[in-house]
Amino acid sequence: MKKLPVIMGLFVLLFSLYSYAMDQQKIANANVAPPVIEGKSWLLIDHDSGATLSAGDPDMQIEPASLTKLMTAYIVFREIAEGRQSLDDMVFVSEKAWRMEGSRMFIKVNTKVKMEDLIKGMIIQSGNDATVALAEHVAGTEESFVGMMNKVAAELGMKGTNFANSTGMPAEGHLTTATDLAILTRSLINQYPQYYKYYSVKEFTWNNIKQGNRNLLLYRDPSVDGVKTGHTESAGYCLIGSAQRDDMRLIAVVTGTDSKLIRADMVQNLLNYGFRNYKTQEVYPAGKLIQNVDVYKTASNTVAVESVEKISLTVPRRGGAEITQTVTIPDYVVAPVERGQELGNIEFSVSGSSLGKYPLTAVTSIPEGGIIDQIIGTVMLWWVETF
Repeated sequence: MKKLPVIMGLFVLLFSLYSYAMDQQKIANANVAPPVIEGKSWLLIDHDSGATLSAGDPDMQIEPASLTKLMTAYIVFREIAEGRQSLDDMVFVSEKAWRMEGSRMFIKVNTKVKMEDLIKGMIIQSGNDATVALAEHVAGTEESFVGMMNKVAAELGMKGTNFANSTGMPAEGHLTTATDLAILTRSLINQYPQYYKYYSVKEFTWNNIKQGNRNLLLYRDPSVDGVKTGHTESAGYCLIGSAQRDDMRLIAVVTGTDSKLIRADMVQNLLNYGFRNYKTQEVYPAGKLIQNVDVYKTASNTVAVESVEKISLTVPRRGGAEITQTVTIPDYVVAPVERGQELGNIEFSVSGSSLGKYPLTAVTSIPEGGIIDQIIGTVMLWWVETF
């Protein structure tokens, strides 16, 4: 009989070692090596979850070249969505816009062009002339528009970015990062999907000059629907690509490659890697009630907390490790409570690695109670904190 505890102990030890080995194998199976990327910096993220799937120096400041036009478009789209501009507005072409060097739409000086046509010229043809015309129309001058660009960059959390012009022409201090470009692209697709459609158009003709979209992936991969190319001698060849396959959308940023073909191949490799090795699933919809929190010094006993936005998680397709969640909320709160007030968070993890932490906010406002509620609440708090 004395041997039984020893045998049971050995059994438990062997089972633990086996479980540990299986967990490690799951992790190993999940960690498929990402592709080797030829470029200064790169980043692959999932659009819905924001999860980083591959990265190389994503916070290194680089020259964005015409990727800059994403911010110009973002601001123009915001102006239209909020009613200050219209796709049908006629935009005056100044001499400054007409004289712009580099890629051009070939608009004529002292004429008026419909805003939607200028948007197409900026996005599809990467026209510097169209871009400046739009900037001047929105803000009065390009310099004022650049101020708007930097303000919006700060609002979006683009910490490594400073714009000096609307087009991406080389200029001192005109810098961004792959991380910031991914933030901007994700925000543009999220907030202005009705205008994102312009990024999938393959050609546009203006002034009897037909120009094709420089994003080679639009011609080779039907799941790709954007986003933007960029090139200057100092910046190299850059590309932001986005694709959707089934219900999963990925965004890939590659900067500083040596050719048009290389930048397309690198983005294609990142997208293929992401789709083949990861999956994204919605865990909770926006407004999902998670738990109740006790409330004192008010007539209400509890307040429900919810996930503010839809929560999506990206996990490896291989490995089969389960997602676990941890809800962190206080034992109680004291009224008043404001609707939308953050009262805790929910964190998800797989195999011990965090997949993200998301805020939980109050569903309703809870006003401070009357004198009786205050007295009862004070007594209850004393009891809870004492015992």
